[in-house]
Amino acid sequence: MKLIIRNATVIDSKSPFHNQKVDIQIENGLLSKIDSKIENTGNYNEVHLENLHVSQGWFDSSVSLGEPGFEERETIINGLTVAAKSGFTAIALQPNSYPIIDNQSQINFVKSKAKEAATQLFPIGALTKESQGKDLAELFDMKNAGAIAFGDYNKNIDNPNLLKIALQYTQDFDGLVLAFCQNPDIKGNGVVNEGIVSTRLGLKGIPSLAEEIEVARNLFLLEYTGGKLHIPTISTAQSVALIRKAKAKGLQVSCSVAVHHLVLTDDLLDGFDSRYKVSPPLRTESDRKTLLKGVKDGTIDLITSDHNPIDIEHKKMEFDLAKNGTIGLESAFGALNTVLPLEICIEKLTTGKSIFGIESAPIDEGEIANLSFFYSRWNLDVY
Repeated sequence: MKLIIRNATVIDSKSPFHNQKVDIQIENGLLSKIDSKIENTGNYNEVHLENLHVSQGWFDSSVSLGEPGFEERETIINGLTVAAKSGFTAIALQPNSYPIIDNQSQINFVKSKAKEAATQLFPIGALTKESQGKDLAELFDMKNAGAIAFGDYNKNIDNPNLLKIALQYTQDFDGLVLAFCQNPDIKGNGVVNEGIVSTRLGLKGIPSLAEEIEVARNLFLLEYTGGKLHIPTISTAQSVALIRKAKAKGLQVSCSVAVHHLVLTDDLLDGFDSRYKVSPPLRTESDRKTLLKGVKDGTIDLITSDHNPIDIEHKKMEFDLAKNGTIGLESAFGALNTVLPLEICIEKLTTGKSIFGIESAPIDEGEIANLSFFYSRWNLDVY
């Protein structure tokens, strides 16, 4: 491929061209030349787009695609096409398919499905067999097959000793453990955030404590064992505070927040619209503001779409019975631009690669051409 990108504003704090408008020449998959003006002397195709911006390729750390087993929700090829059109050059695939991705052969299967896609697929292996929380899965074999982390999607690890062993075992091969935090006993039959809205609507609530007590427990385990722990999709103010303190102690903990928890609150539930039924549930405006503060001060490491499409038969029904989940790849960047400055948006969409052990490179001459292109239509200096 021989291509010249004209008049693109670089948004990459690690690049010597950060915040500069430049021409970018791409040849054989590399950024062969970057300058204020590049002459087309080699019959290069050219791209001219108004208000074009470019950054390192975006990475989404939590994407569910259904295949194998739930192709009616979304196939791998369709999901990767959507991701590419949404600006993501890489995604981490959650293991919540059927069968669960809990062994080497399943890792190889999903990787083979993504070979021809523009967006790279990096599988997350289940932490426990069939994600049942009883016995550890074949972690080392999955690591060798290409798994970048291990976790049971949206399932709490009820047995603390199992998590302790996982954190100890994965240190032998520098593995990353994911621990979704939601105590099932405290959650009970709750379907929305416990608070004024749940009381007014007569819906069973999930208290913030259900998340926070597990965050605290898992951080204590990490302090005891060492290792690397990632806490996905936190949703409460106290979770942010707990993780901030753990980082101050020097623990190797990272965390993410879903886009919808940064832009939406449980006030939207008045219409009993099951599209807003997600796990963890939408929280309060106070939680949302604290999550945004955590993103800005670096406590929250990355932002995910938590893309989890659910077929209409399991979504468009009574709120109590509808499954948790929402799509998010398509709207992620646009939604984030309404609540965060552009540079922070890009930082939180790219730095996750280093946490998950995925190679990345700054926008500079001689580096791999792994880029995301986008427009910036908002002036967010006020945020």
